[in-house]
Amino acid sequence: MPMKTYLESSDCIDWRHPLVSAKAGELAAGADDPVEIARRCFRFVRDEIRHSWDYRLNPVTCRASEALAHGTGYCYAKSHLLAALLRANGIPAGLCYQRLSCGDSGPPYCLHGLNAVWLEDYGWYRIDPRGNKPGVDAQFCPPVERLAFPVLGPGEADLPGIYAEPLAEVVRVLTTCATVEEVCGNLPDVASRD
Repeated sequence: MPMKTYLESSDCIDWRHPLVSAKAGELAAGADDPVEIARRCFRFVRDEIRHSWDYRLNPVTCRASEALAHGTGYCYAKSHLLAALLRANGIPAGLCYQRLSCGDSGPPYCLHGLNAVWLEDYGWYRIDPRGNKPGVDAQFCPPVERLAFPVLGPGEADLPGIYAEPLAEVVRVLTTCATVEEVCGNLPDVASRD
């Protein structure tokens, strides 16, 4: 896929929205190093946009602009926002997914959304803006990946590829469920694609 695809604005990664482009400019102010700008964007989304389920916050958000305006989102919406902030600053960014057990191990499974950012000195680098809590410590420390969740058990997997747009299953759940509780009961899943 051409690199320019990872810079485009779209329905979900709507970086041309005035709120998103303004926040992207604010986060980049005084910095000219893309790694530093990416670090700032990551920390903002990880730390300042609250994870909808952790905080039981409605409304359900999907678009980057919605997550920013409401200050909340599931991992998927948070990854849409991070991609939008990075793209608005001219830094290629995409979406990645893990398939994880919803419990300690085994079925049921669900998708977990995170990001990949293109950093000149490192290439594609995965980052997870989900939000930290006890037992979850995602960090931005290239070239070392510090994601929120390890892939451990049978049926779990890192889905291959870096997507320019969110998976249809993710968008469907976020745009048809009315509450965070409804999303939790209908978390998207796909068969392992490895």
